[in-house]
Amino acid sequence: MDVMYALWQGLVLASTPEHLMFALAGCLLGTALGVLPGFGPSVAVALLLPMTFHVGITEAFIFFIAIACGGMYGGSTASILLNTPGESASMVTAMEGHRMALNGRAGVALATAAIGSFIAGTLASLLVVWVAPWVAGVAQGLGHAETFMLMVLAFGAVSAAVGKSTLRGVTALFVGLALACVGVESVSGVERLTGGWPALTDGVDMVLVAVGLFVVGEVLYSALYERRVHTTLNTVGRLRMSRLDWKRSWRPWLRGTVIGTPFGCVPVGGIDMPTYVSYAAERYMVRPAYREEFGREGAIEGVAGPEAANNATVTAALIPLLTMGIPTSNTTAVMLGAFNNYGVFPGHQLFGSGQVLVWTLIGSLFIGNLMLLVLNLPMVRMWTWMLRIPRPQLYATMLVLAAAGVYGMRHSTVDLLLLFGFGLLGVVMRRFDFPFTPLVVGLALGPQAEVQLRQALAVGHGSFSIFVTRPGSLALLVIALLLVVMPRLLQGWAQRRMAQARELE
Repeated sequence: MDVMYALWQGLVLASTPEHLMFALAGCLLGTALGVLPGFGPSVAVALLLPMTFHVGITEAFIFFIAIACGGMYGGSTASILLNTPGESASMVTAMEGHRMALNGRAGVALATAAIGSFIAGTLASLLVVWVAPWVAGVAQGLGHAETFMLMVLAFGAVSAAVGKSTLRGVTALFVGLALACVGVESVSGVERLTGGWPALTDGVDMVLVAVGLFVVGEVLYSALYERRVHTTLNTVGRLRMSRLDWKRSWRPWLRGTVIGTPFGCVPVGGIDMPTYVSYAAERYMVRPAYREEFGREGAIEGVAGPEAANNATVTAALIPLLTMGIPTSNTTAVMLGAFNNYGVFPGHQLFGSGQVLVWTLIGSLFIGNLMLLVLNLPMVRMWTWMLRIPRPQLYATMLVLAAAGVYGMRHSTVDLLLLFGFGLLGVVMRRFDFPFTPLVVGLALGPQAEVQLRQALAVGHGSFSIFVTRPGSLALLVIALLLVVMPRLLQGWAQRRMAQARELE
């Protein structure tokens, strides 16, 4: 009953005119940036993050949550109509959605994607309501050793699960941890990895790194390596779903939600893997009469399931972020950096000292999902016009916005140099298939992990045996090792299922 009362209070606070305005702005901007090829929710949040430093923390995070959800909604539009996914999670939607568009059913594909996203987002939000307080209560009983091993779990899982190579993932993680060590050491006061630059004594700003990697890196990579591509924009057509379309979609929506939600709660690969698992499951479970549509004229199940999975994952990712301060994706890692910039550190204590903030944000999830459903279906034709913007003008605008936002934080030219330096790092990482998520998670969690390690060793009188002698810490270590192995096993299973489905065609 206390949970329902807290949720009601959160909905009331999230429904104030000011908060509704920020939610609406976030939905519109997030969808607009998500529609643009190459710009997913993490890019959208990173690009707009510097523009919220002069508003309250509640308004800022309502804005960020709406941007993240809107970015996922918008990504399906470019995938279906143009076959140019904004990020890797939307590639699965493009596999069947674009084929449906080529056969004159783009409107049906867009409709099932939007409705499935709404259903999955709403159901996952209900899970956040009931599970997050319980997880926060469990987290409150963790000691320093257990908390550090929880962060090790996050480090190991994202390094192994994200990207094509575990070695590249681990390398990106250590780059992020090295960046987290830059600045004055909190205990001894010794400068670390500053290179004698006074501007680096306070450390590397998470916002600067995020904007550099995601926005500047994306623009520079496109300018350097992507050739001019002439694409054909398919017409939207009829947006209404027939009775048969509804009948074929509702089960994939629910299955996608069930598949995607656990991937958001634990760091096992972000939003990419659940979409592939969902797609493989739909190809395997579809009725034989519709199986031949996969890979040919486009099967609606191949759009409904993955779209529900990725939106459920995005919403459920707020559970580990709010309750334990652990990000499981690029977007939540950027949001963790934003929390830290406001002087707020997510964790179990946030449900006590920041209870009003937490429940207002949870209430905004329901409002944002409803807004996106109401806005996206009627406005989908308007979003398609954004796909006609020439790439050179679009990318130039993104660079100007990124530079203006970063410079406006501290009015420092050094920040601009670092911004483009991290942009070049992003180009190199993309060129050689190094994932961004381990780097961002390492940078976001590195300082907290160092503090927890010091305190755990102090409790254990300087002995590392504390991490294996305490049952909770040992259990988390075992889980971390399993999470390193599980993603590759699941990925192999999904690939085998997809190969078997193709052989049956």
